[in-house]
Order: sequence, then structure tokens, then C-alpha cells
Amino acid sequence: MAQRVSLKSFLTTARKALTGPASQRPNPLTFVVGNESADLDSICSALLYAYFRTHAPSSSQQTLHIPLSNLPRADLALRTELNAIFPSSSNSVTPDDLITLSDLPPPSDLTPESTKWYLVDHNVLTGELSKRGFDKSIVGCVDHHDDEGVIPSDAQPRVFAKCGSCMSLVLSQCQPIWDELEPHREIDEELARVAMAPILIDTVNLTSKDKTTDWDIKAAQYAEEKLAATLGSARSNSEGYDRGQYFEHLSRLKDSILHLSYRDILRKDYKRWSDGSLNLGISTVVQGLETCLAEVGEKQTFLTALRDWAREQELDIAAVMTVSKQGGVFTRELLIWALGGQEAVKVVKRFVEKNGETLGLEKWKDGELDEEGENEWRACWRQMEVGSSRKQVAPMLREVMKESARL
Repeated sequence: MAQRVSLKSFLTTARKALTGPASQRPNPLTFVVGNESADLDSICSALLYAYFRTHAPSSSQQTLHIPLSNLPRADLALRTELNAIFPSSSNSVTPDDLITLSDLPPPSDLTPESTKWYLVDHNVLTGELSKRGFDKSIVGCVDHHDDEGVIPSDAQPRVFAKCGSCMSLVLSQCQPIWDELEPHREIDEELARVAMAPILIDTVNLTSKDKTTDWDIKAAQYAEEKLAATLGSARSNSEGYDRGQYFEHLSRLKDSILHLSYRDILRKDYKRWSDGSLNLGISTVVQGLETCLAEVGEKQTFLTALRDWAREQELDIAAVMTVSKQGGVFTRELLIWALGGQEAVKVVKRFVEKNGETLGLEKWKDGELDEEGENEWRACWRQMEVGSSRKQVAPMLREVMKESARL
């Protein structure tokens, strides 16, 4: 059986390889990166996939894979849910151990030709990594979003499947490696907790009928079997691990945003796309708009912050999607603001015409946040089709953007 090290030691080694002199780095450097929103699923999937690929028993695959969290280091402070994942021990990983965009060498010191990239939880490289040309060096992908046809046909692996959490696909890929590794109580416990966190969050503790699939159920069962083996008692009732308590703890930390500024709320879970002519950004917010307006800042404060964020991100279309529970009822809201002139306004209106009925869009608060103009247009709705998250809405918007660009 292959030997392995702790997650903390693994990250220390990966950081040294990345930040050391170019002459001493592996060439090429191999990265695993999640999407630009850098949520639990992306961060944890990249971390575990990189760890297991690095520890693959086959000598032909034993290459250091560097897990990259796709956000600046300063933004890690917004991911308070990360503090719930790692058990408290002297050798446990902390968020400070994670490798972020801030740790990347400058373009003059790290070129696309000197790298290989595995994508998890997305299949189109965006943001800073795309600007630096690293999308030319993608060699593999594991994703639960729609295949956008960008990943090379000869990529290995090239995995696309619908499930609640990308981690479920990552575990299915890594299970043979994990089973071959020599058991280690503390390391296996930490790995299993990292695996379970995004699965529980993304499937609402495996209770969401819209999101939970066989992939998720099998992955959770496998991870909890690893936990049971390390803790020495029945799965999910083991001392030190209770599925329901773990989910509630993660959820409380993840949903605790009302102490943040609107700018921090908008950038906490944010993704950006460009079709070459228009830029789109979507923020997901885990509290309803009414709650935010009451607790964070009133209407004008919110709209000013959203406009400032759109300017900072150079957006033509800015969207905010909320997801929350009100009185035990799962609700979604959608606000879209076309700020980039007439073309952006046309795209957003066409999106509503094409997808409004499918998404069940109903005017929010009698149009309190709406505004119509020739060069700007803003509308907010209750989204009655609650099964459609950003994963579904973003492709709808981007498809209309592509249609507009072709005209």
C-alpha cells in the first residue's frame, strides 16, 4: 500500500513547489482548480482531487498536483464555513494553509506552457486564470455542470455527470486510490470531513429531491464508512461526527452574512463570464433581499453597492440570485441589472421573454427595485421555479448573450 502524508504537510509541499525558484520547480507544474465562486464544493473538490492524484500508487501518475483555491487570499476570510471542516488538532489544516490566486508567481515567472490544469466543478476557465492563458493548458476535467464543449476531447479524465455536488464525482474518481492507501486514522478522518462538507451543503443534507442523486448518496456513504472506520463505531452516529449536527454547523457559518458589507456579500459567492462583447456577473446571496435590506442597508445603499461592484468588475449585466428559507419554505429571488447600454438591455429583455415562464418569474414587491430606461434596465422577481440555481440560470443568460453576438 502507498504511504501518504497529512493534508497540512501536502499543502506545505505544494506551496514550496509553487513559490520556490523557477529552476527548482517541477516542469510542468500541475494544478487542480475549482470555479471562480470558490465555494465549498470548488475548494474541497480541488483539495481532495489534488491530494489523491498526488498519492496515486501508479508510478506513472505520482506527480505533485497543486490544489488552487480560485480567489485572492483576502477573500478567504469570507468563507467562514471553512472553519467548520477541519478537526481541531495541532496538525490540522486551517484556511491559511490553502493556496490561492495570490500565491501564483507573476506571468513573467509562470507561463501557460510550463503548466498543466485539471478543472473541477467547472469546465470553462474564467477570470484571472483565463486572462493569463492557462486555458490553453487544460488536460482534465471533473464537473457536474453542462459540458460547454471547451474541454479537449482527449482530456483525461473528461467526466461530466449531473449530481448535487462535484465532490461526489471527485470521490468516485479517487475511491480506487484511497482504498489502496495505508489506513491512517487522523488523515482519513480529515479527508472524509472535507469530502462530506460540500455534499451535505449542496444536497441540503441529502434531502433535496431536486439536487440529490445516486452519485451523492454513494459518495456520502463511502465517506461516512471511512469516518466510521476511523472513529470505531456506526456510520453517522460515531462519537465526534453526527451528520445532522455537521450540516447545521456548516450551514450556520455559511449563511452568516448579515454582518458583512454589501460589497463583501456580493463577492462572497460570485462568478463572471464574458462573450467578448458583454460581461456578465452573478452573485449568489444566502439571505432574502427583504432581510438584507432590513439588516445590511436600505434600498439605495444596496443599489449603490451593486452599481459600484458592477463598475469594479466591468460588468454590462449584473445579477443577484438569493436563496433562503422563509417560514420553513425554500425561496429564490432574481435581480438582473443591464448597465452596459442598449445591447445589454436587449439581452436581458430577451432573457426574460425566453425564460421568464420557465423560471416562474413573478414581480418582487410590486416592482420596488425595478427601473426601465433605454440604456439601463433593472428588474427583480420572486423565482417560483426554485430548482433552478445559478447553475441553470447562468447558461440561460449566456446563451442569449451568444445569440445577440451572432446577430
